Amino acid sequence: MFDMQKSIIYTLLVFTFLSCASEKENIQTPVEELLKTLEAVKGNGVLFGHQDTYAYGYYWNNVEGQSDVKRVTGDYPAVFGWELGGLEKGVKANLDTVYFDDIRRYAITAHQQGGINTISWHPFSVINRVDSWNTETRVVEKIIPGGAYHEAFKKDLDVLGDYLNSIVTAEGEKVPFIFRPWHEMDGTWFWWGRTSCTSEEFKALFRLTVDYLRNEKGVDQMLVAYSPDRNFTTTEEYLTWYPGDEYVEVIGMDNYYDLYTDGLLGEAIKKLHIVIDYANETGKVSALTETGFENLPDSTWYMSKLGAVLADKKVADNISYALVWRNDPLKHFFFPYPEHPSAPYAKEMLARENVWLLKDLTGFKNR
Repeated sequence: MFDMQKSIIYTLLVFTFLSCASEKENIQTPVEELLKTLEAVKGNGVLFGHQDTYAYGYYWNNVEGQSDVKRVTGDYPAVFGWELGGLEKGVKANLDTVYFDDIRRYAITAHQQGGINTISWHPFSVINRVDSWNTETRVVEKIIPGGAYHEAFKKDLDVLGDYLNSIVTAEGEKVPFIFRPWHEMDGTWFWWGRTSCTSEEFKALFRLTVDYLRNEKGVDQMLVAYSPDRNFTTTEEYLTWYPGDEYVEVIGMDNYYDLYTDGLLGEAIKKLHIVIDYANETGKVSALTETGFENLPDSTWYMSKLGAVLADKKVADNISYALVWRNDPLKHFFFPYPEHPSAPYAKEMLARENVWLLKDLTGFKNR
């Protein structure tokens, strides 16, 4: 009888241990939940994103709870874009005059509201602190391993990593995000572009950045996006700068030109198909990571161009999100303000069943 009791107790202990272990295995980290969400929306809805949507808009700057997307549609975007260029210089505001303390607060708010954050970085060169658009100096070869400014560049990565790890909720949880480093490398306008470094030098820079942030700085809450511009027509061309599957979770494309130039809409869709095919082949997420039409001179753009791209069946069934650029009150805008002629067209596109704003995303996650 005593042996039987011991056997029962032992069995219960083993069962309890295995149950706890199983529950522990099923607990997802925030970044795993982010990836799962991006995968789950595929084929259900394309998430709509807007850069700096909380920070400013047409006629206003840093008004709590404000957003031009919300002013037009009644809801916030599902994806919130932020920029960290200038952080490495130790200044208080980024190159678009948004304070880094505000960006931190905005990103936490977006996360707590159920949205997704994506972060870009247009750094000032560590060599002479010229901006990202200054291509007079060959920077990349000097900051990758073996370069004269490699150690100095790692200090910039220290600053970046520390800031990313400071985006933390009141409960102490690091906010997950999509990091989109060294984008549009197939263009000629950045000091990491195709005329300023070789593809192998670029890959070394990309790998260094991701490895250092993850392994040295403990930035374990990020997914990484690979985002060339429109300068490719084949998978081979698209992958010219690709650092490797182990470094990337989001397969993307930035494309402005094809979406506002007459006759090139089909090209934009074909290129997105290339992006989608590679993402599906490698089990990754695909996205239109940056687009827009500056000041919207074509008031129908949101329906006739972006809406047409997102209506393509393969695009609609596969990409997870599309993000348009910012509304700078002093310079330009890429999403209409309520009085602009394009506002009804943007509202119509965003009212589509398969194009999702924040409430659509949170409702989907709560099903």
